[in-house]
Amino acid sequence: MTYFEGFITPVPATKREDYLRHAGKFTPMAQQFGIRRMVESWADEVPHGTVTDFYRAVQAKDDETVVFSFFEYPSKKERDAANEKFMSDTAMADMMKDMPFDAKRMIMGGFESILDSGEGGGGYVNGFIAPVPNDNKDAYIQMNERHASIFREYGALRYAQAWGDDVPDGKLTDFRRAVKAEPNETVVFAFIEWPSKQVNDAAWDKIMKDERMQPGEAPFDGKRMFWGGFEVIVDTASDPRIAAAASAIPA
Repeated sequence: MTYFEGFITPVPATKREDYLRHAGKFTPMAQQFGIRRMVESWADEVPHGTVTDFYRAVQAKDDETVVFSFFEYPSKKERDAANEKFMSDTAMADMMKDMPFDAKRMIMGGFESILDSGEGGGGYVNGFIAPVPNDNKDAYIQMNERHASIFREYGALRYAQAWGDDVPDGKLTDFRRAVKAEPNETVVFAFIEWPSKQVNDAAWDKIMKDERMQPGEAPFDGKRMFWGGFEVIVDTASDPRIAAAASAIPA
């Protein structure tokens, strides 16, 4: 079963190209160490919420935006093996000394797939982070099974939901604090992949009017869930732009 490593990162808005070059340096190592797919997406339409949002999740400053990222592995075993290689690799250690963002405020965690409908790809991603009561896991999956078919009907390429498995507490920020999770709740990392922003925008207008999207009481606190729309800037499975970014790095 697919295992995801999810990330939210605060990046100065002026350092998009620096971030892309940094991803270019990391990509060869990622593939060498067993990451099946690496996706990086830059904030496009990411609203500020009243209780939680992507910016608060990483204590973003006024001049910063956010990047929504994930790695895909065949299983947790492969994820753990890759992390061991990362920690012992000297090139990785050198990269960590010169990053175009504040790594202390980046949050990350491991998530087990509980629903994965469709095939990844495209140029636009919706990212979601939600707190779900442990006792409501089955109800949450059932609700999203209904929603997945509707989103796919309106053009989504992939609809994925992943349950928090290895989500560490951070010194400054973390996923649990990001959604103000209670002791009996687990954090869900979810995303929807679209062919383009245009398809995303047209679909959402129809989805919000679809009566099938009104199933009744949600099995989680929607006020603490946050979401946003992101432009894909790196996709190692299908996006040739990463090669251009990597080749642009001075020797």
